[in-house]
Amino acid sequence: MDFGVVLQTDPPAREVIRLMKEAEDRGFGYGWTFDSCVLWQEPFVIYSRILAATSSMTVGPMVTSPGTRDWSVTASLFATLNDMFGNRTVCGIGRGDSAHRVVGKPPSTLATLRESMHVIKELAEGREVLLRDKPVRIPWVRNGRLELWMAGYGPKALKMVGEHADGFILQCADPAIARWTIGAVREAARAAGRDPAGVTICVAAPAYVGDDLAHQREQLRWFGGMVGNHVADLVARYGDSGPVPHELTDYIREREGYDYAHHGRAGNPSTDFVPDEIVDRFCLTGPAAAHTERLQELAELGVHQFAIYLMHDEREQTLAAYEKVIGKLAAQ
Repeated sequence: MDFGVVLQTDPPAREVIRLMKEAEDRGFGYGWTFDSCVLWQEPFVIYSRILAATSSMTVGPMVTSPGTRDWSVTASLFATLNDMFGNRTVCGIGRGDSAHRVVGKPPSTLATLRESMHVIKELAEGREVLLRDKPVRIPWVRNGRLELWMAGYGPKALKMVGEHADGFILQCADPAIARWTIGAVREAARAAGRDPAGVTICVAAPAYVGDDLAHQREQLRWFGGMVGNHVADLVARYGDSGPVPHELTDYIREREGYDYAHHGRAGNPSTDFVPDEIVDRFCLTGPAAAHTERLQELAELGVHQFAIYLMHDEREQTLAAYEKVIGKLAAQ
């Protein structure tokens, strides 16, 4: 299993770069950031510095969206970084949440997302593609490579992942939800004539190593609120008795709204509706042994990477603890 770390690009950028370098030194192979340019600093500027400060880490957004930048700009950003640092980027992408909503835009449609993935990948890898009905190619790309990993929860999104994406990002570490979503992705890949094993599976969730479970829960409750934004969209589309597992939908019944000013931050006041049970299921808490046990369960389900959302008050201590967790999993 590979390991990644997910940070927000809060100023000062040098602190993001420092933590990414420390993560690589402790065995993390992927460095991810949020991509919401109003709430945080522009990540692609910072990726250049992260890549320069590390030796092999792969970097990218978790996640960007079709509506954040023109698709030619997104492709050129990745292609430029790959040309400078040797194909060390990955594009996590979804319909768009905070980056869209804080500027008054709805999430993109799945059809738009599918088209954007195709255009971005083709351009970033140097091939010609139709962009707004015009043939476009980035002429200076040589031997470019860019994988597109799509995030999603609903049946239609999971089907699209299996049919079109290089990887799947599940923002939730609940094994029951992982089993359902991974199964749906693999079945869609198989039906589309693709090798299901060729779709990389990445689970992303907060992890906090320690013994004070009550404090950990309060620090990580924000994640249930963030996931709840997407779940609310699913319930609106499919209903609360539709095909989406109740493990994912039941807890948002008391949800009343969401303030993006606190998005992805410990102490988010919009997440009081998230019960302790959801924090324990969606996140990794407790001592290091409990993390290792959950990760082994996820690995048995076919998860290739676990990416830690590191938004709490013990970031460096958790990185240090995970150096041993990574070592144990690598030895098995």
